[in-house]
Parts: sequence; C-alpha cells; structure tokens
Amino acid sequence: MQTLQEMYRAKRGSAFDALNHVRDGDMIVVPTGVGEPPTLLHALSQECRGFHDVQVAQILAMRKYGYFAPECRPHVRHAALFFGGASRAGGQGGWCDFIPNYFSEIPMLIERGLMPADVVFAMASPMSASGHFALSLGTDYTMAAVAKARAVVLEVNPHVPFTHGQCHVHISQVTALVESEDPIMEVGLPHIGPVQEAIGRLVAEHIEDGSTLQIGYGGIPDAVVMQLTDKRDLGIHTEMIGDGILKLVEAGAVTNRRKTLLPGKMVATFALGSRRLYDFMHHNPMLEMHPSNFTNDPYIAGQNDKLVSINASLQVDLLGQCGSESIGHLPYSGTGGQVDFVRAANRSRGGKSFIVLPSTAKDGTVSRVVPTLSPGTHATTSKNDVNHVVTEWGVAQLRGKSAKQRAQALIAIAHPDFRPWLREEADRMCVF
Repeated sequence: MQTLQEMYRAKRGSAFDALNHVRDGDMIVVPTGVGEPPTLLHALSQECRGFHDVQVAQILAMRKYGYFAPECRPHVRHAALFFGGASRAGGQGGWCDFIPNYFSEIPMLIERGLMPADVVFAMASPMSASGHFALSLGTDYTMAAVAKARAVVLEVNPHVPFTHGQCHVHISQVTALVESEDPIMEVGLPHIGPVQEAIGRLVAEHIEDGSTLQIGYGGIPDAVVMQLTDKRDLGIHTEMIGDGILKLVEAGAVTNRRKTLLPGKMVATFALGSRRLYDFMHHNPMLEMHPSNFTNDPYIAGQNDKLVSINASLQVDLLGQCGSESIGHLPYSGTGGQVDFVRAANRSRGGKSFIVLPSTAKDGTVSRVVPTLSPGTHATTSKNDVNHVVTEWGVAQLRGKSAKQRAQALIAIAHPDFRPWLREEADRMCVF
C-alpha cells in the first residue's frame, strides 16, 4: 500500500500534464474568487485552441484569463455564476455564458446533475499529516463538485491557509496535483466615501450587541462594518470573510459568544482580503469554512438569533423589488447570496435584513429609487422578502406595510430632487 507521500508524488505534475484530464465538452468547476488556481487556468488559456466546447464555471473570477477572449468561445469559455470585473465585458458582449442561481443551491444543482461538474480545478493548502488539503479560500460549491467530478486537480500553494470546517479533500480523492508558490491575490477594502459613510451610520444604529452578521462585498457593507467597532459580542455567519470582519475581530467587537448556531465559531464559505486575513485564517479554531449549502441555506443561517444581513443593490422600485445584478438587460453581477440571507434574516428570531444603495447614480442625475424597475432588469430580491431599504437619506422598513405605505417610505429616502417625480408616478400608477 502506498504511503500518503508516495500517493502525493505519484499525482504531482505540471499544469500542462493536468490538462490531459480535460475532455471536449467538459464543465470545469472553479472556486470563488481567490480560490481560483491561476497556474492551471493560465495553462488552460495557453492551450485553449486544443479543446472544443469546454466551459469553466465560477463565481466571481478575479483574473481575466486568456479564455475570456471572444475568439476562444468555441474552444473554452467562461460560464459565470456571478459576474465581476474580469468577466463582466464577456457577459455583456455575449461571449461568456451565465447560469442564474442562488448561491445556497449551487451544490444541489451539481449533486442532482442539473449543472455539470466533470473536472475540478481548485487552489488548496499543503497536505496535512492525515493526507487532507483545505479548500479554504473557496469552499462554496466546490466540495459538491469534488464528490461528483471525474477528475479533481488541485493547485497546492503554501500560502493557502489550512482551516477547520467542511472544506477538506483527501489525497485519495485527488486525480492530479500541481505545485505553485505565487502569493495569493490580495483584495483591499473598497473605497468608502461620504455617502457610504452616511448609509453605514444609519444601518449601524439598528444593529444590537450580540447580533450575528452577514456582510456582503462592497463599499457600503464595509462602511457599515467600520461603524461597528464599539459593539460587543457580535457573531459572524456569512458567505464572505474579508478584512472588514478581521478589523471587528481585532477591535474585540466579534467574539461569537452569543451565537445560537455554532457558538464561539465564525462561519464563512469563501475569503477575499489581504495576506493578514489569510494568515489569520490558518489553523484558527475560531473559524470554520463550510460549503454554501450550509452557510447560505436560509433555514440553517436563520437558526442564528438576531441575524443581520447587509447587501447592496443597484435599484429599488416603489414596491420594494430590488434589481441588484443588472443595469437594464445588461448583466453586472449576479444574485449571489443576497436572497439567501435576506430570507435567513427574516426567519431569524430578532433578525433584520438591510438592502443598501446610494439614492442616485451618474453624479446625481439618475434616481436609484424608481417607480418600476428599468425594462429588462434582472429582479433579485422580491417585494415579499425585502425588509429594510437604506439610502443616505434614511431607512425604509417595508415588511408588513401596504403598497401605499411602502411607496411613501421609499420616496422619503429617495434624493429630494426626485421625490416630486416619484410622487407623480405613484399617483399615475394608482399607488397613492
């Protein structure tokens, strides 16, 4: 019988060797964000013309690999589960595919064969003494893909933290290994301006000591975080752990002591931050990384009392419907975990969900509070789910309110320049 180290050496090879495990027509599943394996994906880009009809499915690609080019589409193309800066042009131009989803349900789509998972390419920590690798930077849907895939290829990097939770792959499950030592990509905190700060203060006023937080990515959610350093005994149950959460831990605001689900533990499914964050994650008994069907499942996450979810939107209409992922018909991001955690907070005893957005766009010339969502807009969070909507002008609490009351509350937090127009439109639509 081979030892663990013998198994490791037998499976180790180059990135170009690993491409031999990819067949025409395959779906390659790649983890979220910095969990993507750049050595493998650069090799795939270089050799893309040797393949036909291969897709690479991923949430939030971080680097614009060669296969993002429109001329690569017949050979290898990106299938976005959520668009970001690297993939947005391809989504809007039509040469990248888009798979609508709730983040919590992607593992189920894979398990039931509704979304193919033929090959996994993932970044992993070095192997432990027990023969396990940690998919700590992107646990998400990748664990479900590992269980389903024909071939599992790991890019092993010493800078990847080894974390606790349901994020471990054994050497016996691995088809091939590639080693790299490049630093893990670091992602800084978004820019926070005066509008973001104002929204952050308004939301922070509604967050009590002992709350458990889910914080989305973006300037406004991070602006909220910056206002919470004086809170006490906060907990974390989120999809993304970033440097904002690390600041709360360092300030003593996050202890996880009063959590009702996994007390004492922070829970997340992917990481996006600095080297300091990745070092903090390494063998940290306070943190567990779990798949998204655990972190984002509204029934599971909602077992946290006083769960607070904070997510950004692009547009909200007078009924409270949120268009958070497209500009008209043009895709911009994706559903991600917004709906998952809005519903989880609604289930939570004492829970609160916040949809945050500036009141205007395009230097104040366009209202983000609108009578109806712009034609073609991808509706994200429904009127029946939305609880609080926050702009720099105030907080509108919508659940339990009539259509007329909702319109009144939302017009009150719209930019003053647009309130007369919104009232006229509400009258025209017989909302008032």
